[in-house]
Amino acid sequence: MLDTIAASMPLRWAAGLAGAGLIAWLAHRRRALTASGAWSALVMGAAYFALGGPLWFGSLLVFFGTSVFWSRWKRHARAKREAERHYAKTGRRDAGQVWANGGLGLALCAAYAVWPRPEIAAAFVGVMASVNADTWATEIGALSRTQPRSVLTGRAVPAGTSGGVTPLGTSAALAGAALIGLTAALLGGADATGFGAAALVALAAASGLAGAMADSLLGAWQQAMYRCFACGALTERNVHCGEPALHAQGRRWMTNDVVNFLSSLAAGVLAALAAWLTKI
Repeated sequence: MLDTIAASMPLRWAAGLAGAGLIAWLAHRRRALTASGAWSALVMGAAYFALGGPLWFGSLLVFFGTSVFWSRWKRHARAKREAERHYAKTGRRDAGQVWANGGLGLALCAAYAVWPRPEIAAAFVGVMASVNADTWATEIGALSRTQPRSVLTGRAVPAGTSGGVTPLGTSAALAGAALIGLTAALLGGADATGFGAAALVALAAASGLAGAMADSLLGAWQQAMYRCFACGALTERNVHCGEPALHAQGRRWMTNDVVNFLSSLAAGVLAALAAWLTKI
């Protein structure tokens, strides 16, 4: 069995590089990825395809495809433009964003290739559900007509503030997480994780929403925020309105990419724990 897998690896890598290369090139041409983001997506996509299978590569594609769609949907809406003024990164995704959202999933993909345990597959579903939930919450929630409220204090905050949540954004997060669960169920995730299809969707929805909430909590509590000298806005950017901004709160190293990684890690741990508990 191992000899068969080893013999097929060069072909899998070649196919993965070709497919991921085409997707990365198209995304770069469509200005969805920067040059560094495109190269990172090429490497990551090829590795997902070579080391994993439909479950792993398909989940990544659903996350990437829907992320690009929602980031461009109503991109010229006033509410969305206002929210994006405060985000650290908008529009084209760079290498940092690509690895923050997909790197942990790739590590789990590689681990499962060596040690195919249901807990690892479940953790992967949780991780991908979390990053998809967070992206949907950010992109769709920015269009909310309801003013966001801080997940820490419950007070109203300006649109785009880290840790601000709305009913629309929370609903979008739940839908984005559930979509990953449905994708996983359709691509063999039930066998890999040991959950039935309906249970797998529920697992993804619960862990993904938990990850999105953890993202909001870390964003409000620890993420680095800066005060713009020119317009007075509290923003994730250390340069705003063309000028260096003053560090106002949070830890300088706790960037948006770090927050994304840690919150998806929390979701993966929850999903893996759920898989482990069902086997006891």
